[in-house]
Amino acid sequence: MDMTRPTSSPGSPKAHAPMADLGAVELGGTKTLVAVGSPDGSLGEVRQIATGDGQSTLDTVAGALSSENLSAIGVAAFGPLELRPGHPGFGRMLSTPKLGWSGTDIVGHLTDRLGLPVAIDTDVNAAAVGEGRLGASAGLANHVYITVGTGVGVGIVADHRVHRALAHPEAGHMVVKRHHRDDYTGSCPFHGDCLEGMASGPAVAGRFGSDPYLLRGSALDEAVDLVAFYLAQAVRNLVYTLAPERFVIGGGISKMDGFHRRVRAHLDNQLAGYGVLDEYGSSGFVVAPGLGDRSGLTGAVLMAAAVVV
Repeated sequence: MDMTRPTSSPGSPKAHAPMADLGAVELGGTKTLVAVGSPDGSLGEVRQIATGDGQSTLDTVAGALSSENLSAIGVAAFGPLELRPGHPGFGRMLSTPKLGWSGTDIVGHLTDRLGLPVAIDTDVNAAAVGEGRLGASAGLANHVYITVGTGVGVGIVADHRVHRALAHPEAGHMVVKRHHRDDYTGSCPFHGDCLEGMASGPAVAGRFGSDPYLLRGSALDEAVDLVAFYLAQAVRNLVYTLAPERFVIGGGISKMDGFHRRVRAHLDNQLAGYGVLDEYGSSGFVVAPGLGDRSGLTGAVLMAAAVVV
């Protein structure tokens, strides 16, 4: 699948003219972002709303976009999602721990309310698109975007195409080896101590009994090191299975002081010298997003541009 040619809703009304603006939506576990943008990926003012249940959140999104002159909408959503074209559940949320979202027909709801074609993909796939076109991975054919926040998600681009097969990857739930000083049971309601269960924001909060962003001193240092330890395992696994040219790691937890440097240090230790290329040890191999907090929205507007016909 081409990076800027995502799946759109079957039977969606065709846009009448490419000169109209494009809607961009990023559905997150705690907040949803809405903006209007252009085919070049530029964005106007970004509106933030709290993510409630599926229907009320999508109603608010539709209301925010209903007065705009749009030709298509791109949606970057947390998952898991049904993204197989032609599948009767296309565009729906699958089973998710986010209350009020399992089974929500995201594409159908927005298409019915706004009468526009809707392109949809996971938030991390959209972020990978944005970073690959205009951000830290621009010009690279093979790269990975990882977000570490309310959950952990992974978007993969291989040969300029977003990777998706029977389903989209859920590498945030890969098995990880427990740190020898870590007795936390894990926060994932499905798997307990998977990557997301050990490295997400809720996992940090569960360990330290505090909002991760309020940690200071030794607690902050320990939290960053633990999360970096688990994320480095994910990077190691993906290095050995995909051999990408760059990893971009974003999300709120990744903003903790020294995060990317510590991931690189743990990665060097975990690779243990096997199959190591010079690139793996460079400061440009594991980096912060070039687009900051706008990777997903930028990807969403580029996705929307790709379905304008």
